Amino acid sequence: MLQGIRANKRTLRKTMRATLRELSEADIQAQSQAIASKVMALPAFQTCRTISCYLSMPSAEAQTASLVMNILADQKKQLFIPTIVSEDDRMDFVRLYDEEDFKGLPVGLWGIPQPTAQWKNENRQSVLESSAGNLDVILLPGLAFDRSLSRLGHGKGYYDKFLSSYITAAKRPRPLLVALALQQQLLDAGQVPITDSDWKVDVVITPNDTITKDDSPNVL
Repeated sequence: MLQGIRANKRTLRKTMRATLRELSEADIQAQSQAIASKVMALPAFQTCRTISCYLSMPSAEAQTASLVMNILADQKKQLFIPTIVSEDDRMDFVRLYDEEDFKGLPVGLWGIPQPTAQWKNENRQSVLESSAGNLDVILLPGLAFDRSLSRLGHGKGYYDKFLSSYITAAKRPRPLLVALALQQQLLDAGQVPITDSDWKVDVVITPNDTITKDDSPNVL
């Protein structure tokens, strides 16, 4: 059964990548602006103090630059961004400090800005350090989502492994998982194949939809 699910994931990834390649830059930017506005209107976003947001690829996913700038401008919020720790091929979240920091990040794999190890001669704070506050919200990407809040990633399992280590191993409170999706990335319930190790999200936001679990806290 597991092999069948993995095969279905590979097929869906191929289909979604082809679909997303067809989207124009103007369409992606317009959708991203609508998504960002909906995110910033969420009470959970407005009241959070420690938040993670992915830095987007130049195409094929919801763009996050405006969200990142909004978070950095809020003195009450701390922003942590994903980075891959090459030594053991795992994801960590490290602090992004201000607009100057953001605009100075070098561009890495897939055109994604990559955090440097240090900022102003100091090591970047990891969200796993005891000095870091608990993450309230994670704004995360994916290739596809469905209306039952299942998520299909790019196949590396970075987010699933991080969440397991952060919540289960480190015993931190579960952050609110908010997926940002272009309209073409949202499928009907049950269309995204998942295994027991795949984390479902709490909210999916598209330009036209805000989908939550029936028993979720009041985040809208």
